[in-house]
This record gives sequence, C-alpha cells and structure tokens, in this order.
Amino acid sequence: MTAIGAPLDRVDGPAKTTGAARFAAEQQPPGLTYAALVHATISRGRITALDTSAARAVPGVIAVLTHENAPPLTPARKVTPLDLSTMASGTSVNYLQDDEIHWNGQPIAVVVAEDPAAAREAASLVRAEYAVLPATVDFAAMEPAAKQQPNSMISPGEGKKGDAEKALAAAPVTVDLRFTTPGHSHNALEPHATVAVWEGNRLTVHDATQSLDWFRNHLAARFDIPVADVRVLAPFVGGGFGGKGAVWPGTILAALAARATGRPVRLALTREDVYRTVGGRTPTTQRVALGADRDGKLTALIHTSVSRLGRVGGMPEQITSQSRHLYDAANILVRQSVVELDLLPNTFMRAPGEAIGTFALEAAMDELAAETGLDPVELRRRNEPAVNPVDGKKFTHRRLREVYALGAERFGWSDRTPEPGSMRDGRWLVGMGVASAFHPALRFPANVTLRVSAAGTVVLRCGFQEMGMGAATAQAQVTADALGVPVEAVRVEYGDSDLPVSPSAGGSVQTASIAGSVVEAAEKLTRSLRRLAKRTGGDDPFAVLRQAGVPHVEASVGSDTRLGRLSTQARFIGGFLRDSRKMRAASGAQFCEVRVDPDTGETRISRWLGVFDIGTVVNAKTAVSQLRGGIVMGIGMALSEETLVDPRTGRIMNPSLAEYHVPVHADIPRIEVSMLDDPDPTMPMGVIGAGEVGITGVAAAVANAVYHATGRRVRDLPITLDKVAG
Repeated sequence: MTAIGAPLDRVDGPAKTTGAARFAAEQQPPGLTYAALVHATISRGRITALDTSAARAVPGVIAVLTHENAPPLTPARKVTPLDLSTMASGTSVNYLQDDEIHWNGQPIAVVVAEDPAAAREAASLVRAEYAVLPATVDFAAMEPAAKQQPNSMISPGEGKKGDAEKALAAAPVTVDLRFTTPGHSHNALEPHATVAVWEGNRLTVHDATQSLDWFRNHLAARFDIPVADVRVLAPFVGGGFGGKGAVWPGTILAALAARATGRPVRLALTREDVYRTVGGRTPTTQRVALGADRDGKLTALIHTSVSRLGRVGGMPEQITSQSRHLYDAANILVRQSVVELDLLPNTFMRAPGEAIGTFALEAAMDELAAETGLDPVELRRRNEPAVNPVDGKKFTHRRLREVYALGAERFGWSDRTPEPGSMRDGRWLVGMGVASAFHPALRFPANVTLRVSAAGTVVLRCGFQEMGMGAATAQAQVTADALGVPVEAVRVEYGDSDLPVSPSAGGSVQTASIAGSVVEAAEKLTRSLRRLAKRTGGDDPFAVLRQAGVPHVEASVGSDTRLGRLSTQARFIGGFLRDSRKMRAASGAQFCEVRVDPDTGETRISRWLGVFDIGTVVNAKTAVSQLRGGIVMGIGMALSEETLVDPRTGRIMNPSLAEYHVPVHADIPRIEVSMLDDPDPTMPMGVIGAGEVGITGVAAAVANAVYHATGRRVRDLPITLDKVAG
C-alpha cells in the first residue's frame, strides 16, 4: 500500500478555498422563494388565536402557513431497530397540523416571500395567543428519575458485576462524588438550511444533512410518497457533529411550504433558529463512586447518571459506556436514568454519552489518585483490564498502556511535582492533568459501486456525507491501494441519495464501513482483471483493459432495491450480533497543562498532547485534524459552553454566539496529536475511527490540571472563574 497513511491534501480543498463549493443555502433553482419561521413563546399549551393579517400585508409575502391552512403531513414513524432510518425524526411533533405547543421555540408558522427580508419582517408580525398548560422545564429540580429502559437502541440502561455498593462500603480508600454537566447547543459553522423543490409528486431537497439515506426515507414517509421520488443532495456540509443527523422542523417546513406554494423554497435558519429548533446535548447529574485498596487496585466502581429527554422525542445518551470498559474493578455497577421535560428534545452531539461520561469517571480517578498517593498515570496502569471488565469479552484491540507510556514521555509528565499548587511560572499557577479517552467502534453496511476504465480512471460511487473531515480523500486512498492504482486516478462521487446507500456520518462508523465495501468491490474487480490478464499479460489494470479491448469493468456491493435493502438489514443484524461478542474501541490519553491566575481564577490552557489508538491511520493529515477538532470542542465543553434554560419558562436564554461561548483561536494552544497507527485486525483495513474519540476525556484532563494548579476541585461544568477562584 502506498496511499494509505499518506498526509494527502483533501480533494475538496480547492473547491472550498476558492468558493466554488455550493452549500445548501447557496442553491438557486428558478423561481426560488424564501421562508422564515415563527416560534412559540410558551413551553406547553394550545394556540387559541393567530393573527397573520399584518404579516400577509407585507409586500412580497406569498403565504403564511399555520395549523389552520397547512397541507397535510404524515406523523413521524416510531423508532424501531428494524429500520434505522426511523431514528431520523428529531421530534415526534407533526408540524403545523394542530394547535398544540410542546416546547418553547416550536415553529407555529412559516412565512414564504419573494425575498428573505420580507419573510423575516412578516414573521416578526405574526401574533399568537395561547392557553398555557403547566410545564416541567427545570432539569435541576427533577426528582426522582425513571430508570432507562433496557431495550434502548443507544446503550443498555444498566450493567453490573458483583455487589459494588457492598464493596465500596468495605474499601480502605473511597471517593463518592457528584458531577454535573449542562446542556450544550450545536453551533456548526454552517447553520441548517434547506432548499426544497417539487416537480409534480417528486421532491428534491438540498440540505445540510449528515444522513442522506435517513433523510430520504423520513421525507418520503412524512409526505406519503415513494422513496424513489425523493432525492436529497448534500455535496458539501459545513460541519454537523450530530446536529445534522436528524430531520428537524426547518427541513420539513421548507418542503411543506414548497408543496403549498408550488414554488421552490429556501429556509435558512438563523443562529437563533438553530437553538430554538435543533436539539443539543442533554444536561446530566452523575455519581461516580470508587473503592480501592491501599495500592490503588479498584474493588468497586459505581457510575450512575440522570439525563434528559424531551416529552416529544430524544434518545438516552450512553453516559456510563466507558465505565463498563476502562478499568478492572472487581465489582461494577452502572445505571442510567432519564427524566422527561417539556423542552426541545436532545439529540446526538459529538461522542454522545462518552464526552460527558468520561468527565465524571476520569475526574473521579484523579481524586482517587490523590487519596491513594499514586501518580494518576500509574493508577490507570494498575487498573488496566485484560478483558472487558463487566462481561469478560475479549478486546479486539487494546493499546492504552502503550498510549500512556508514549504520552507521558512526550509530554514530560515526569517533570510534574505531585502537590497541588507546587508549580508556578511567575504569577501563574501551573497544573498538569491527564485523562483517558474512549469511544466504541462500530461498522454498518455500505453499498458501493467501483468502475475501472481503460482510459486510466477509477470511479467510486457511494452516497456518503462529507462534513469537512476529508471523507472523499480517505476513500480515494482506500480505493487506490485496494486496486493498486495511483490515488490521482480515483474520482469519488458522493453527497447524493441517488448514489448507493451509505451509513450516516456519525458514531465514527463511516470510514470503516465504506472501506470494507470498497475492499470487497475491489476484490471482485481484481478477479475480473486477473481473468483478462491471463489473455493479455501484465498487471496494470488500465493496460489490461486496453489490451483486451474492454472499455471498463464494474463491481458493486449491496443493492438499493427493496430486496437489496432487506438483505442489507440482514447483513447489519448479523454483523451486529457477531460484533456483540467482542469489545472494540478507539482509545487515547489526553495530557493538559494549564496556567491559572490565583487572584481572578482565569484559566488558560498552555499545552496539550493527545495520543490515540484509532487503528489504521488512513490519512495522517485529516486524522490529526479530526482529533484536534474534537479536543477543541472538548475545551469548549470544559471552560465555557453552556445552554442556559430559564427554569420558569423553558426558554433558551443565550441563543447566539454572542452569549453562548465557544472557543476562539486565542483560547487554544498548539495541540499536538500522536497516533499509534496500529491496525485492528477485526476491522476493514484495520480502521477503528477518529471522529469522536478526540473529545472524550478532554474536560476531565482540564479539570484535573486545574486541581493540580490550585488545589480546587471543579465537578460542575463549565469551569468558570467563580468556581476556580471562589
């Protein structure tokens, strides 16, 4: 192999840097109109009156759609593991079909106009009156929580080994701690946008989606048309992080408005619209209790959590996932509970569950290290398991010892003095913290078509999503090495639901899933080329085709027919059952250095090193970028990000980047990233996945470094000035 691992530039780089790339909101079909949303201002109740007269009088307004005049819409289907596309519904609300209000921000009208200014002005003039019903919106006041159902598609709600509570009570050394994390809102560089066009009964949607197939199936069901009559196009997506994995009101209402007006409609959400109508990360309360002997060997590990669902949607997060796998405790109890609130449902957000779950577990491990007098790295080494701790499954790939050894050496961990507050740089207190990173690895079926032409080109066709992570570049490299051709000869077609079906770009599954099918298709092509080569001689695939007088050969994996989809579903279930007998994950170690002002509590991250085991590194440049991006997002989670919900009204109080603080360049030091590049023998091309493991462990590493600098434990994110200096 010559292409795999090379730090190649992204094939979509020139289009994006020159402005040639066209995103969803930049599509301009003939006759385009513009839409704007009107949001409810209560959390629960009914609309008793809607005055749209002033809105309709605005010059250029074409229509004001409400529950009183909107076309019919089919309710969302219930989620079922037999059809993963049912997970695409952001909420269960049937928009503009009745007078019910389910959350503060729910769209109650959509205005369509000839220009965007007229649409926005008219939307601001719609007046609603409500019959307000009692609403439950304060997560902090919710007790008791209900146990998460054991049949969750995301993760089981409970797991146990031995009697952890009894072992905790008997342990010589214990910590029993409570952690909280706030809600987080999605802030992709490109806000959500949809351009919807109807041609008779056929619907074409340009959308900022990270799940083409799910979107297509969901839209077909909602508008009661055949799946074949829906086309979703998303060649470029300006970031997703999970927020664009579900179908939210904007997409549905754009298509509904286009059907009602008979004109193409563009609905580009404002930043505030995104906060009001697109779910984010759930807040949590977590308990982590650890018991150990005097040498630091864990005898008990307890991790319980409470998270939030919307009353009209959302899925539990796998908050205790890493606590099932990271440490070899003799007795383990993990349990997840949920509460339902009258709020916008939560949704996927980079490393759902593990991002916030590792904060609690890894901060607790740091506290146990202090109680036992052990170095935090040494404590983790002493509790490294040989097999999966809860169920005894074998690891397919586990390199955390090597990761920590490499990271400690490169970061200069031995220079750390153990006493909190013992390291200074002038007036700054200096602290060093560490935490484990973890994210499970999965693969899904992917359909692909590969064509090798005598003209010297290879075309890979697959309807996957490119959100800026370099997916097309990586698959070109996989294809090149699988066929033994130069990577420059490979062209990748993607971002169109008319192409062979791909899994969503989420869960760190896309690269490995598609690579497996590419390799399978390449093997089929290689067999065809070898048969031709027996007649012509040579091993260059292009030369073989030319000498044989054959213009091209093609091979496919999977089929998008109804029978093919059933076969794909069977492949998924079979693969899932096989994989359930093994434990496979990406892992890493996060090393952080902070400087803290002792008077103000100002915290600055001065150095960062992340060392990761993600299996085979397909592209050294894009993989580092992915991991570094996850770390940046984790730094935001640690120090500043927090969605503030008014506990009286359920209204988000900081729905803009002026008040919801994400990291900027001045907040981020140079982030060094190292990777083992050690293939997992059970995964296609040895790939595990890089998209999400980078954010895990980050918040804990920051909190642990702040403790080392100051002696103050912060167990409630974000780590703000008042919590450090107060």
